[in-house]
Amino acid sequence: MISALPGRGRADAIHVDTGPGSFTGIRVGISAARALALAWGVPCHGYNCLALVAAMARGEREASVDAVMTGGHGEVYFQTFGADGAASAEALSLPLGDAAARSAGALIAGDKAEALVALRGNGSAISLLPDASAFHRIAAMAPLAPSPHYVRGPDAKLPGGIVP
Repeated sequence: MISALPGRGRADAIHVDTGPGSFTGIRVGISAARALALAWGVPCHGYNCLALVAAMARGEREASVDAVMTGGHGEVYFQTFGADGAASAEALSLPLGDAAARSAGALIAGDKAEALVALRGNGSAISLLPDASAFHRIAAMAPLAPSPHYVRGPDAKLPGGIVP
C-alpha cells in the first residue's frame, strides 16, 4: 500500500500518534512509525491525539477547546487546550462525570463531546475522531518523543500487585 504512493510513500519525517490510547494500538502505531523512520533514515516524532482533536475543532478561529475521547474501562481521556492550542493541563483518564466537572470550555470536541455537553448542560459539541490528514494544524507544536503516552496505569500487575 505505501509503495503505491508517489515516491513509494517515502517521507522526510514520520509523525505518529503517541496517545493517549490503548496499549496495543499505541505500541503498534509507534513500532510501525519507528521502523519506517529507521528504514528510510528519517526522524520520527510523536504528537498528542487530543491536541489534534482540539486543533481540528478550533479550525481557523481562536477558541479554547476541551477534548474528550473514549478511554478504557468506561472512562474518557480528557484534556483542556487554550485558544493558542497549548495544553492548559495534563491529559487525564477519568469517568465522564469527573470530566464534566473539570470542563469549563464553551467548545467541546471528540467522540464523547455530545455526552459531555449533555451531562454539563451547556457548551457546543463537535463530534469527531482524530484525523492524521489534519496534522498540519499542530505541526508547529514542539514534537514529542515517539514514546507511548498512556495516561492511565497498566491493567496487568505482577504477582503481589507490585508494579515496576
